[in-house]
Amino acid sequence: MSIMSHRARIMPWRTLRFNESVCNPYNADFDGDEMNLHVPQTEEARTEALMLMGVQNNLCTPKNGEILVASTQDFLTSSFLITRKDSFYDRSSFTLLCSYLGDAMENIDLPTPALIKPIELWTGKQLFSVLVRPNAFTKVYLNLGVREKICTKKCALTVEDKTSEAVHDAMCPNDGFVYFRNSELLSGQVGKKTLGNGNNEGMFSVLIRDYNSHAAASCMNRLAKFSARFIGNHGFSIGVDDVQPGESLNEKKGKTIGEGYQECHELIAQYSKGALKPQPGCSRAQTLEARISGVLNKLRDTAGDHCMSTLHWRNSPLIMSQCGSKGSPINISQMVVCVGQQSVGGRRAPNGFIDRTLPHFPINSKTPAAKGFVANSFYTGLTATEFFFHTMGGREGLVDTAVKTAETGYMSRRLMKGLEDLSVFYDQTVRNASGGIVQFVYGDDGMDPVKMEGKGGNPLNLDQLFMKVMATCPQRGHETLSPEAISQMLNDKLSEQDPSAGGCSDRFKELLTKFVGNRIKMLRNTRRALHLDEDHVGRKDSSIEECVAANISGIAAKQLQVFLDTCLSRYHSKIIEAGASIGAIGAQSIGEPGTQMTLKTFHFAGVASMNVTLGVPRIKEIINAAKKISTPIITAELLSGQDESFGVKVKRCIEKVVLGEVAAAIKIVLKSSQPNLVVKLDMQRIEAQGYEGINADSVQLSIINYPKLKLKSQHVRVIDEAKLRIYPDGTDRSKLQFELHNLKSMLPKVIVKGIPTVERAVVNPVKGRDKTIERYNLLVEGTNLLAVLGAPGVDAMKTKSNHIMEVNQTLGIEAARRSIIDEIQYTFESNNMIIDLRHMMLLADLMTYKVQ
Repeated sequence: MSIMSHRARIMPWRTLRFNESVCNPYNADFDGDEMNLHVPQTEEARTEALMLMGVQNNLCTPKNGEILVASTQDFLTSSFLITRKDSFYDRSSFTLLCSYLGDAMENIDLPTPALIKPIELWTGKQLFSVLVRPNAFTKVYLNLGVREKICTKKCALTVEDKTSEAVHDAMCPNDGFVYFRNSELLSGQVGKKTLGNGNNEGMFSVLIRDYNSHAAASCMNRLAKFSARFIGNHGFSIGVDDVQPGESLNEKKGKTIGEGYQECHELIAQYSKGALKPQPGCSRAQTLEARISGVLNKLRDTAGDHCMSTLHWRNSPLIMSQCGSKGSPINISQMVVCVGQQSVGGRRAPNGFIDRTLPHFPINSKTPAAKGFVANSFYTGLTATEFFFHTMGGREGLVDTAVKTAETGYMSRRLMKGLEDLSVFYDQTVRNASGGIVQFVYGDDGMDPVKMEGKGGNPLNLDQLFMKVMATCPQRGHETLSPEAISQMLNDKLSEQDPSAGGCSDRFKELLTKFVGNRIKMLRNTRRALHLDEDHVGRKDSSIEECVAANISGIAAKQLQVFLDTCLSRYHSKIIEAGASIGAIGAQSIGEPGTQMTLKTFHFAGVASMNVTLGVPRIKEIINAAKKISTPIITAELLSGQDESFGVKVKRCIEKVVLGEVAAAIKIVLKSSQPNLVVKLDMQRIEAQGYEGINADSVQLSIINYPKLKLKSQHVRVIDEAKLRIYPDGTDRSKLQFELHNLKSMLPKVIVKGIPTVERAVVNPVKGRDKTIERYNLLVEGTNLLAVLGAPGVDAMKTKSNHIMEVNQTLGIEAARRSIIDEIQYTFESNNMIIDLRHMMLLADLMTYKVQ
């Protein structure tokens, strides 16, 4: 029975059987899981269950529109094996495989064989084409291009032309670019990116969007039936010999680990001599840890790369990793080569004994082995100390999971209680149970998150749609539109769309205009490259160059019309229905990924010692609107961001400097008639550090304004530029000695420059996609956003803080709302989780819509 008949098959002996594709939403695995079966008693109940809970109606998740029900494990492995370049089948084998698709009951049109002489042979790729479109009556024309995991980066073009890029990618030496054109698989070995879940560009996602859920479901069903039978006959097993390293790999591993250890020993020697230069914002010890961790992580990665390159292509773990059915290159390299560094609390193993991790090592030893680096693999077996460090890492994972369950459960409950009564009304507003308006239009555009296609919650994937239109509606002849005609058609079409009368949003119009603009730019570039006249497009007396230009980037009037009509009609089909309980959906969409988050704090990108709270604790801080957060960080953009020395100057203005750092001496003088304290400033140090404006006068003001000292101006006298005399406040001579010593202990803590609430500031290099430094900004650890905004050299327009309550006090409620959205999004993205922005907007609006 198919998964799509809305129920699992009930077998004898209280057993449920259902398709592997549906395991993900049920969170089911076949290790003894139990389920309850509910039997609706009336026709109304049956219909309601069928419509609301039927698998076919819930293939996509409302969290972000990604597909939830898709192929897993064996299905991916068998699809990957069958679509290899070297899989050929004669007529009997191919027809047998085709019969697997539908219990030999489906009507199948056999494609033309790929090889005709000396014998008719079909390829595995053709079998996949049959799987998507078994016969001429199935009007499914699948068009998509996906880069699989094995696709080499070299074949990615920088050209904006998707068509030529697809052609270029199709020549991938690893056969990693999967390209379907009108339901025919032309290139690529199919894997998780094409068939798996959590991807908006995969095969099943495209089938749902372009056709309907039935098309996707029946295709999944065919694949499930085929896979079970194919892999049963073909055979696929794993054994110890699959993870046995060869001689050359052992030699490479020994050499790599030896070099890594040598580098670590050199760093430790430099640290011991005091010759290790500290990184920005770090002490020497922190710098050593950061450098050693970098070397050891690189070491494991290098050993892993050697391992992956030496494995035979038939190696089972390698196949599973490549197609995405189970495991990763790291899992394989841990089994074969090297387990790598064990971490506890995001750092190397801490000291459990006095100044060492275990009694097996010398005191204060910082070598890789003494701090939890496991050089053995699981194949060779771990030593006693390595095993102990490994269990420390494992224990942390277990504790983390146990703590996290309760935390996330309570967080989800509170989110649900806060948002449960929000729904979309017939006037498109989002209101609560009392009729109070929370949003005038849901998510600013009234779109349904479950139906979104493009990245970043865009309603349509325009590249995908354009590719489909060009394939299903081919050009007749070479009469293509000129750039001006294309623009005119677009403007005419968009002018008909009035937003007030249910037309499309300005954001979507902008998206469509930008896309068509790129096509026009491409057309012009192609014609320029072929030295053609830009004004004469699509003439009757077309030359060969004209035809080439038309084929590469030209578009006919009919094609453009179909494309624009499809875009607009599909956009209107994605508008959210009135009555949708989007509050409950939003609460679940934010709460559910929380269960998969880690509780650890992460290092700020690029700054070794600056931690930032992320994961569940950070989400809790945001939704609690906490007045005091654990790691407040202000990201200050600079007016001159290209200059690092400028950043250092601004940092010195913001970072606090205490008197103890700039005083050469603070002495008690008892000789004179009036006992006092003498403070001498170290003017050389002040000049060397670039602390401008610190002198005896400024220090005098700082001392008078320091609240704990309670001194008046008559008690602090300036002798010269670098010397001050401080007299105690009290008149009681019996307590004089005590007061002098008390003053001496408190004076070094007096803040003489900078913002008192700032712990420190670090100049941070911001890297672009190509890993080169684009600009510098300032990461300020601490609060007082207002003072940072007013600091000289800071670009106040672009500076932001992660402290939401402070943003609210400084910039107002709208800024706080924006900050809530950005912070939740950043926290989820740091855990590689994508959630539709509309859910976060709803939560932020609920938190900020009432006037207190």
